[in-house]
Amino acid sequence: MTVLGAYRGLVRDDLGWLNSAGRPDPAETFHRANLPRVGLDDIAAGASGVMCSVALYLQDGDLISNLTFISGGTAGATLTNQFAALYSRTGTLLAQSVDKTSEAWAADAAKTFALAAPQRIAKGGIYYAALAVAASTVPTLVGSGGAKPFLTGEGNLAQTSGSSLTATAPATIVSPTYKRAVPLVIAT
Repeated sequence: MTVLGAYRGLVRDDLGWLNSAGRPDPAETFHRANLPRVGLDDIAAGASGVMCSVALYLQDGDLISNLTFISGGTAGATLTNQFAALYSRTGTLLAQSVDKTSEAWAADAAKTFALAAPQRIAKGGIYYAALAVAASTVPTLVGSGGAKPFLTGEGNLAQTSGSSLTATAPATIVSPTYKRAVPLVIAT
């Protein structure tokens, strides 16, 4: 019997994908992702004007300048507002992108939102990457399904908050509601 029970390998090797999803070679372009690049599907992003935020593990010293989301099979239509934002572990706004207003968002297309000010992560842990789109048709996103938290202290992998949002991210994530669909986000 080992300290690790029945598992005889190195825990860091087995769990490494949690912190380096889709990043097999550390010499490649820096990025952090909340999901691995396998098992993803077309998921509903949310309602028009409602912010969807996803848990994203960031490490000490990471410099986050951009948040990228990838649309699924449904393109956005009659877009009026679209922004991304980065929130602290406590749900306080750190930075947001400019509003991309009516900029087209085709199906199966990555859209990168540059944060107004790059954020240097002082303390590693869970942060929240958020996206809000106001449109007659909100694009679907590439993502996965997530289970509702049931253990004490567990947080939502994805959540919605706010309503009738336009060009400005709320100062805090208030009254988040669990969301089963978890969009993929890539922070660079």
